Amino acid sequence: MIPISTMVTGRGTVSFKIKGKYGVDKPSEFSSIVRPIVSWNITRKCNLKCIHCYIDAGIEDVHELNTEEAIKLVDQFKEIGVPLILMSGGEPLMRRDLIDIARYAAGLGIKLVLSTNGTLITREVADELKGIGFSYIGISLDSIDAEYHDKFRGVRGAFSLALAGIRNSLDAGLDVGLRFTVTAMNIEKVADYIDFAASIGVHRVTFYHLSASGRAGKLGKEWWYSPQQYARFMETIIRYAEKYAGKLEIETTLAPYDGIYIALRGGEEPEPYLRFVESTGGCGRKIISIYPNGDVYPCQFIDFMRLGNIRQKPLRDILINGLDLFVNTEKYLRGPKCSNCRFKKECKGGDRARAYYLGGDIYGDDPLCPIPELFNYGGHEAD
Repeated sequence: MIPISTMVTGRGTVSFKIKGKYGVDKPSEFSSIVRPIVSWNITRKCNLKCIHCYIDAGIEDVHELNTEEAIKLVDQFKEIGVPLILMSGGEPLMRRDLIDIARYAAGLGIKLVLSTNGTLITREVADELKGIGFSYIGISLDSIDAEYHDKFRGVRGAFSLALAGIRNSLDAGLDVGLRFTVTAMNIEKVADYIDFAASIGVHRVTFYHLSASGRAGKLGKEWWYSPQQYARFMETIIRYAEKYAGKLEIETTLAPYDGIYIALRGGEEPEPYLRFVESTGGCGRKIISIYPNGDVYPCQFIDFMRLGNIRQKPLRDILINGLDLFVNTEKYLRGPKCSNCRFKKECKGGDRARAYYLGGDIYGDDPLCPIPELFNYGGHEAD
């Protein structure tokens, strides 16, 4: 996760409330390799048919952890000091015991975030989530164009239901953020989108660069943005981070090179920004993922490298033995662009899922990275 607003303005909203104040001169210590944030895909069941779904959600996995197993897993989170659980899916609100599991985790003092498509958040559900103490509700909304959102999410009417869920959550007093998956089809529309988010009282927008796991790997080339589109996108979100500083924060994920872009665009000494990018962590460093059946992955998008299963081994042991590729990625890179990049230590080669699914090699290049083209260098490390 690259906190654009914090890098550009030194200010945040939701993230400061959850993690405490941090910045380029003082990186966050909220999570770490041994006590990571857990993105918990608590069910595979979903009521939408998103064309890019990284977990290929739909029907319930018959091997999902049962309630007792889920509660015991929460005890393991507490034991190793997990600071926050991001409950995701599928659609997590389709899991009947979600509320019970969340209430148990909250009772142990673990912070909770819900990642949802928003369509099932009635007033009653929103009030219940507020009562449990969720720190933040992230709701997917990929456009302010209902037709685009419904097409992307695979169900007609998804936009209006998500909007109702956003409003119900805000009315209940929950901190709400919007989650926008960046594609070539919507990347030019982010300015109006951020203005819309601010106008309805949202305090965070997170831009997810399109990964290549699950159904996303089947999308055509027309969905992937160009370096020129990317540069316009970055300049827009930087400008809007400044416009809404302290009121609405902007973050991005699945593209640590966003932080490299900010470091290189001029105006400031780049080194502190580069060190900050490395400190933000990422897949397998400050976050891990647990799938519905208890399989552990470096993050929710790396579904091709299973680290273990919590039914067979304690989570602590899985974390100790399985993460070097993601902690020290720069040692393993062998693609001509990423392996020779002067920023490979900070960026860690971008998104390994895109390298694997689009390029055929987990150690290869992230084909979406535009930094060498935009900053006119060959990617080679400095002599």
